[in-house]
Amino acid sequence: MVLTAFSIKKAQVYQLVTEYKTNPIGIDVLKPRLSWQLNSDERNVIQTAYEIRVADSKVNLQEGKNLIWTSGKVESDQSVNVIYEGPKLQSMQRVYWQVRVWDNKNRASAWSTPAYWEMGILDKALWTASYIAMNDITTEKKSHPSQYFRTEFQTNKTIVSAKVQATSLGVYELYLNGKKVGNDLFTPGYTTYNKRLQYQTYDVTNMLKDNNAIGAIVGDGWYRGNIGWKGDYAFYGNQLALLVQLHINYADGSSETIVSNGDWKVSYGPILESDMYNGEKYDARLEMDGWNQNGFDDSNWKKVDILNHSKDILVAPQGPPVRATEEIKTKKLITTPKGELVLDLGQNIVGWARMKVKGPKGHKVTLKFAEVLDKDGNFYTKNLRAAEAKDSYILKGEGEEIFEPHFTSHGFRYIQVIDYPGNLNPDAIIGIVIHSDISPTGSFTTSDPMINQLQSNIQWGQRDNFLDIPTDCPQRDERAGWTGDAQVFSMTAAFNFDVATFYTKWLKDLALDQHDNGSVTNVVPDILTGGEGVSAKGGATGWADAAVIIPWTVYQSYGDKRVLKEQYASMKGWVDFMAQKSGEDYLWNDPKHWHWGDWLAYDADKPDYNGSVTEKDLIATAYAYYSTSLFSEIAKVLGRTEDIDKYAQQAKNIKKAFVQEYVTPNGRLVSHTQTAYAMALSFNLIPENLKEKSAEYFAQDVKKFGHLTTGFLGTPLLCTTLSKIGRDDLAFMLLNRKEFPSWLYPITMGATTIWERWDTQKPDGTIIEGMNSFNHYSYGAIGEWLYTHVGGLRIDPKNPGYKHIIFDPHPGGGLTAAKAEFISLYGKIKSDWEIKDGEFHYEVTIPANTTASVTLSGATSENIKLNSAKLKAEMQKNLKQTQQGVQLELGSGTYRFSYPQPAK
Repeated sequence: MVLTAFSIKKAQVYQLVTEYKTNPIGIDVLKPRLSWQLNSDERNVIQTAYEIRVADSKVNLQEGKNLIWTSGKVESDQSVNVIYEGPKLQSMQRVYWQVRVWDNKNRASAWSTPAYWEMGILDKALWTASYIAMNDITTEKKSHPSQYFRTEFQTNKTIVSAKVQATSLGVYELYLNGKKVGNDLFTPGYTTYNKRLQYQTYDVTNMLKDNNAIGAIVGDGWYRGNIGWKGDYAFYGNQLALLVQLHINYADGSSETIVSNGDWKVSYGPILESDMYNGEKYDARLEMDGWNQNGFDDSNWKKVDILNHSKDILVAPQGPPVRATEEIKTKKLITTPKGELVLDLGQNIVGWARMKVKGPKGHKVTLKFAEVLDKDGNFYTKNLRAAEAKDSYILKGEGEEIFEPHFTSHGFRYIQVIDYPGNLNPDAIIGIVIHSDISPTGSFTTSDPMINQLQSNIQWGQRDNFLDIPTDCPQRDERAGWTGDAQVFSMTAAFNFDVATFYTKWLKDLALDQHDNGSVTNVVPDILTGGEGVSAKGGATGWADAAVIIPWTVYQSYGDKRVLKEQYASMKGWVDFMAQKSGEDYLWNDPKHWHWGDWLAYDADKPDYNGSVTEKDLIATAYAYYSTSLFSEIAKVLGRTEDIDKYAQQAKNIKKAFVQEYVTPNGRLVSHTQTAYAMALSFNLIPENLKEKSAEYFAQDVKKFGHLTTGFLGTPLLCTTLSKIGRDDLAFMLLNRKEFPSWLYPITMGATTIWERWDTQKPDGTIIEGMNSFNHYSYGAIGEWLYTHVGGLRIDPKNPGYKHIIFDPHPGGGLTAAKAEFISLYGKIKSDWEIKDGEFHYEVTIPANTTASVTLSGATSENIKLNSAKLKAEMQKNLKQTQQGVQLELGSGTYRFSYPQPAK
């Protein structure tokens, strides 16, 4: 995003985005939403009105002529997700827009710098290209060579604009005149391919010449490659295909469309194998110099086949593309006790290695990838299970060669280098970080380096696992979009990165894969249904609830009502499925239905250990209540009056049944575990008169063990609920614990990402075999508590999207400072506290067009200073003295408070 700086006294408009994107092209949202930010050097700035205008050219826009649409002056403070209400736009139409605003001093801003958006192909009849394919239909369970496609064409007129749309069955790279088009990876992306296939649009105006060539490489990818731990191949189809359409507009008013058709040629090339899990095998001796340029001799290439495949399922991408975002150099060159040559990057990443190498023709270099060394210091790959995670390169022997794979990724920190010719310079192999190109939005730092490392691990875990879908792990033979992992982590995710479009895209596939009876699949896209065992059928509580909870997260984080509308039927389907399963007694205790429960809770696999085993029926009923009550609230937000009371009453019935079945008259839960209490208290399932007793049971259990005992569902609620019942002391005790089990224990073992298990690697270096990942973000959901409670930066649920911000920091655990910063759709928010020389210093930044409530615990109206001076009378009017301290209602601006640090 481009920021423009101003030195002004009145508000200026900047950061124009359409559907969360800057100047997007190829979108298919018929009524796009427009957002902007205000910039002002004054305090208490609020937008009171806006005016948007839209035109077909930048000149017309700036002159205010021949406008397509103008909103007129609209009295409103809305500056986020304002819906375009102009005439229906046509396929591939580009429009320019700008906005001006009025502030609360009735001053009008200047018109903003113009922005634009461009529609994709809206009319399916305009797809005149054909799917083209190589005749290599296969059912073999193995990796296949990638396919190379090409054609040539001429242009002999002056070009005004040129756009290319492309997609594939498989994953593709597109080339024009020898250069790669765009910098996206793994296009067209991972969707429920039989129901939704994305296509990309690129502006190639400056890439065309008089004589041109289009080339493309297509690999198996998720579509036909190895997928899932059951060893499935060709899950979505057994034949790859390519679809390309290039539309050129000429200066004389004419246009031309170049399409994939039967005139194209196809061949195999140097990519002998390419598999998401197993890696790539590349033979540089088979390279075809100039294959993607004009004039190449393709007489030995084959004619393509035309594949009859639906174009009705083609959609424009809504989520961010996967891209390479960072390069990491080797930190250490190791020779292991076994004599292996291993590079240590110092950080567990997802991506691949770029290798420079020089050697004889036909020499093969192999790179293997692993997350960890074993207790003896040797390269460890057992936790990868069937995933080979190996790239091989065969040299052509013509000086220095550079190898970088095309259609694979690995989760790794360590690279084993086999048969590298000559002496290996560590700089010759560099780690390339790839992930969905989600913009960083949040940061959190404290006075404790280990907690800062925990935050780093949380963010790296998210980057590594947000690879077009929210995967559970990025390294072994799984990498599936587990709904439970995504659900528990969603609010933490939405703080650290901009995930609005990432989740919106994924939720569409969740709804499409959802069963007719409302049951939600365990993974999205669904690669399990139809498999063996009841677990493959989906509908697991805490997992399937992603259908309700993640849309709510997107709404809370971005003020996005549209995602609630679009997912409403899916949410209702899941809530109704739970009601059907619960029956007349409102208890979900069907013994035939599979639930994951509090997955991987501490020592839950030990038959004689009950300290962490929470009844799955209790968890199922608790989530039934939570999602049902949440759905009633969503119905209220959307004005679905027929559903508000219905589901509110249903939630009350579930709560009554829960209390009767699982809560004793003395407030004790029948599952006397940390997860049960955290869930019941957090979800408001405990009657008011029993909350104090239940809270005491909860606290006693934490004190008794001295550590957490929770799993995937309990852990995200643990510290938040302890703080809710006033036991910050216990929450910080759990946070600061460095012994197993704890969040900091993996850091003492050198972890740079979040582990799947609390004891993924034991203190003696022993690694649990089987299902074991060193890069699983679920337990990183502690981040939500760190940012909102310790950092003190919270969303106001009644004013979502940070329109009204709640600042309420909570020092503790020996911390002397903490800072949470977040880039909202309104601008930068900061909550920054420090204890120094007996004083509590607190700085907050509130962006223009927002307001905030600031709580200063332990302060009084007499001892607060603002910018080192006593509060002025005007500020005193906005002050409220509470039992906790002082609460202030503030407008936009930066404020620096200080007051004597209260005694504990």
